[in-house]
Amino acid sequence: MKLVIYETETWIDLTPISYIRPVFELKCGMYTLIERIINTIKIKDTGLYVRDYLCDLVRSRYPYPVNDPSFLQDDLLIIDGRCLVDSDFSFTPEREAAWFFDNELAYAFIKKENVLKHSENGFKSILDFAVGLPRIETKTKIMHFPWNFVLENSEMLKKDFISKGKKGIEGKFSNQAVIHGENDVFIAEGADVHPLAVLDTNSGPVFIDKDVKIFPFARIEGPCYIGEGTQIMPGASIREGNTIGPFCRVGGELEESVIQGYSNKYHDGFVGHAYIGEFVNLGALTTNSDLKNDYSTVSVYVNGKPVDTGSLKVGSIIGDHTKTSIGTLFNTGTSVGVMCNITAGGILPKFFPSFVWYVNNKFMKGFGLGEMIKTAKAAMGRRGKTLSQEEENVIRKVFEITAEIRKTYVTKSFRAK
Repeated sequence: MKLVIYETETWIDLTPISYIRPVFELKCGMYTLIERIINTIKIKDTGLYVRDYLCDLVRSRYPYPVNDPSFLQDDLLIIDGRCLVDSDFSFTPEREAAWFFDNELAYAFIKKENVLKHSENGFKSILDFAVGLPRIETKTKIMHFPWNFVLENSEMLKKDFISKGKKGIEGKFSNQAVIHGENDVFIAEGADVHPLAVLDTNSGPVFIDKDVKIFPFARIEGPCYIGEGTQIMPGASIREGNTIGPFCRVGGELEESVIQGYSNKYHDGFVGHAYIGEFVNLGALTTNSDLKNDYSTVSVYVNGKPVDTGSLKVGSIIGDHTKTSIGTLFNTGTSVGVMCNITAGGILPKFFPSFVWYVNNKFMKGFGLGEMIKTAKAAMGRRGKTLSQEEENVIRKVFEITAEIRKTYVTKSFRAK
């Protein structure tokens, strides 16, 4: 039996955080979705199917076949890369069936003879066949929108801490630091918790990965995962439900948020119920609202159109390589695209197309894609990373994909009096 992890055209509903990565690289709890799938299902022979412009990038990151028709030559378990797989996942390989969540195909088991019959017409033909198989409802959730990752994060952190099976202190923990609550803490080798830091486990566990530094007067409330090489600044208030890192710098107040990695929220300011991509830099006092004054449900722009989240608390969704100035104040449920540069001023809009500058309350083109890529290379270099040619090619493709909506916003902005 072989495993195929795939994405469909629904990736667009997870923008802006899915523009420059496959959907299965998004993170909830301690793991990305692909890590969850592979760690739980444990089928060694794995293949990936992604949108065309990501093929070379995904091939450079994984040892698996990508969009390879020759891989489709056996019994298949196919699973949507948006699935939030945990220990509750189950399937029966004895008979062909399709498992659905919210009336949408989550995964399916297909026998070899039917795989071969339909693979000649491409993987889409296999998907179409799977939808018609005997139907079973599953509790394995599909992450339809970016805020789903935030809303599920606390519960997944608790489950992941149990599945890790690790407790105790392997790194440094000052005798003047405090664990308040149950001893549901793991501090990995190389981590350093400074004096007067507080780890509060009354609401959930705290997992501190290797080479993390927790500076004095920081308070970290569980459930929380702090990824490798991350630094929590002096006086930071890391409230419940956060996944941070790897290699982030976080200060101020953070609540129920996911920071994909390599991003900075170094200074004071509140960020809550947010999903922040990689190599994002939030200037001092950057703050988002995550609750409306009338306590009604929050709407978020998805691919340029508002969608009601059905939730009272949703913060910002911020794409990779975006930067904000000091004092930037985001409205409730703001969506910010890839490689934006946003300066403070007045009441900010709730949607920023990718690759825009927002200056003096106007959308602008900025200095062009070349300068944006140059800035990205500089930011990555500060974390010891380089922008690969595959990554640059993807960024350039996303620039093309988002050109029309960006042009619309820039044009309207300069026509406005």
